[in-house]
Amino acid sequence: MTDLATLERPAGGARQAAPVEHFDVLIVGAGISGVGGAYHLTKQCPELKFVVLETYESFGGTWWMHRYPGIRSDSDLHTFGYRFKPWVGKPIATAEEIRKYMGDVIAENDLGRHIRYRHKVKRASWSSAEKLWTVEAENLATGEALRFTCNFLWMCQGYYRHSEGYTPQWPDMDKYKGRIVHPQTWPEDLDYKGKQVLVIGSGATAATVVPAMAADCAHVTVLQRSPTYFFPGRNAIEIAEQLRQLDVDETWIHEIVRRQILFNQAQFTKRCFEEPEAVTKELLGGVRAFLGPDYDIDTHFTPKYLPWRQRIAFIPDGDLFKGIASGRASMVTDEIERFTENGVLLKSGKELEADIVVTATGFNLSILGDIDFVIDGKPLDFADTVTYRGLMFTGVPNMAWVFGYFRASWTLRSDMVADFVCALLNHMKKIGKRKVTVALRPEDKGLPLKSWLDEENFNPGYMLRSMHLLPKRLDKPEWQHSQDYWSEKEEIPNTNFDDAAFVYE
Repeated sequence: MTDLATLERPAGGARQAAPVEHFDVLIVGAGISGVGGAYHLTKQCPELKFVVLETYESFGGTWWMHRYPGIRSDSDLHTFGYRFKPWVGKPIATAEEIRKYMGDVIAENDLGRHIRYRHKVKRASWSSAEKLWTVEAENLATGEALRFTCNFLWMCQGYYRHSEGYTPQWPDMDKYKGRIVHPQTWPEDLDYKGKQVLVIGSGATAATVVPAMAADCAHVTVLQRSPTYFFPGRNAIEIAEQLRQLDVDETWIHEIVRRQILFNQAQFTKRCFEEPEAVTKELLGGVRAFLGPDYDIDTHFTPKYLPWRQRIAFIPDGDLFKGIASGRASMVTDEIERFTENGVLLKSGKELEADIVVTATGFNLSILGDIDFVIDGKPLDFADTVTYRGLMFTGVPNMAWVFGYFRASWTLRSDMVADFVCALLNHMKKIGKRKVTVALRPEDKGLPLKSWLDEENFNPGYMLRSMHLLPKRLDKPEWQHSQDYWSEKEEIPNTNFDDAAFVYE
């Protein structure tokens, strides 16, 4: 039986304008997951030939395409960074710092030769007869149509549509005489100095944009329909600072700090579910410490939901609250009735005037990059599949998807998925099989199909809006996308690839 490392390019049969290139593994996306996946392939499957196709002209994904003021991480870089590459800066980092870190990973491991930029994947077709994926792409620099075949397809393209953010359509938006911008597609020519700015939304993006703009604007008003939880704190890790004073090796510091952060996160998450009232009191106390006892915390910073049902934004050094306390920014909790020529009219009857409106209202979920998937000539609807641990899908051969964590750093899971993929590829080589599909076992069949996420557990708007497009889950750990890193870090590395859930040919 031919193994993954020695497969030749398939012979003829397909109509093609140019030669078809063949790879053992094709990675879609050169963001944090794709670059990490490329690294792990070189270390764990060094004999395999692979390529990374990236739509943009450079690596970085989110950290390349987002250009709004103050763009930064909302996860600490000690855990958002790769486990194999120590992070030595402040835990909350700018996009520029993150890209510098990723660039070092690419350079240090000679990954650049595997990445092809300005290559947009449009279609992926699986052939059971050939046991191959055919990937159709476009070279955006030349307009050339390209074809690739691969044994295994690794989707690392992220989970939201880069081309457009989510902006609700409010009445009379066309009558507004100012400028409306979405952070995801921030215009390079936007001049907000001395302007009245209205930011709609109060999630992590707004928490980043507002303090970055406040110093230059006449005033920034944040309009939210309902409050969000925030966690203010120092942009520093005390134990990291202490260990550096002792000249401890950065590799050791990286591991020690990661373990402490993950331990603290596990304890905090547990408390959110076991004693939510106490956690709420602590979170609101952190806000009150910056805004003082007379500020209306109940109206503007006390959410209707329990902690961790949605992502909690970390506010480094309390910069958002300092802007509010100084008078450069303000919070309004209300709903939009309609737009006016000069701003927005609220349902309370108050009008907020603004020269610029920033719609920090979230994004649109992208199901596997909005790529046209076909299995043996039939269009694939991922909503008809059941997920295996949020990384493979019933009826979809030789493909894995990286979808990270919401309550912990994305990269914790992308590193772990990389281990899973590499172990699976090595297992297939060992047993001499070229195709693997996950399938429900006899004991799984007949169980109720449920939506991708439990809304009582985690319920951000962008997920709820797109739940009908996502694969289903079962009420079993292996048939759902868990948000629990602390259980998955034991379960996924110990996956039994001989289990009946894995069907090989």
